Amino acid sequence: MLYKFKSQATADVIMLEGPGRQVLQALGKDPTPTGIIMVEQMPAALLALEAVCAADEAARIKARADAVAVEPISLRVRAKPLVDMMGRSARAELPITWGA
Repeated sequence: MLYKFKSQATADVIMLEGPGRQVLQALGKDPTPTGIIMVEQMPAALLALEAVCAADEAARIKARADAVAVEPISLRVRAKPLVDMMGRSARAELPITWGA
């Protein structure tokens, strides 16, 4: 399954199921096939996503130190297009929706 995030402020952002589910859970959203992020939710959502990305980076550093294989692409890199979308959507006062 893919998650397709849409906003009238930007182009669509498409994420694979795993990272999409992880991002939605970080935002406090159920990873359902469809949903919405309201404009007033975006500041808190960005803070929550930053915290999850920081925790992911710390876990990646520890895994490398412990010589454990890690996913080659970090959550921060995968979430960057959505973070940009949230910033633009918040400035334009437009919600973000997603659909599978």
